[in-house]
Amino acid sequence: MKVARQAKILELIEQNAVETQEDLARLLRESGYSVTQATISRDIRELKLTKISSDGGRQRYAALAATDAEISERIIRVFRDAVVKLDYSQNIIVIKTLNGMGMAVGVAIDSMETNDILGSIAGDDTVFCVARTHSQAVEFMQKLNRIISA
Repeated sequence: MKVARQAKILELIEQNAVETQEDLARLLRESGYSVTQATISRDIRELKLTKISSDGGRQRYAALAATDAEISERIIRVFRDAVVKLDYSQNIIVIKTLNGMGMAVGVAIDSMETNDILGSIAGDDTVFCVARTHSQAVEFMQKLNRIISA
C-alpha cells in the first residue's frame, strides 16, 4: 500500500500544482487513499520532495532527482512488495502484481531506462512490456528475477 501511495503522490505532484500537504491529502483521498497528515509528512520526507517556485511566485511540491542508488533501492522495494508472477512469450513480458500495484511496478520499470524494453502498459494488477527481440525479453526477465530474488 505504501509503495502504491507513494507512486500516486509522484503522479499527483507531476500532474497538479500541489502547494500544501492539505492539497496533497485531498488529492490522495479523491484517488481512494485514506491518509493522515503524519503519513503525508513521512511520505514527503521519504520521497525527498521539495518545494519549487511555479507561476505567479507560488510554491509547489516537486521530486528531487534521485541518485542511481536511490532509484535502484525503490525499484527493488516495489518489485519485492508487489510482483506476484513473471512470464513472457516471444518479445512480450507479462508481470502480474498485487491488486492496485500495476501502476507502481510500471513506474519502476520505466525508471530503469533499459534499452531492452520499447515500452510498457500498466493496469491495476498487470504490466505488459514489449522488448525488441525474444532474446532481450529473456534477458529482461532474468534481470527482473534477480531483482526479486536478491
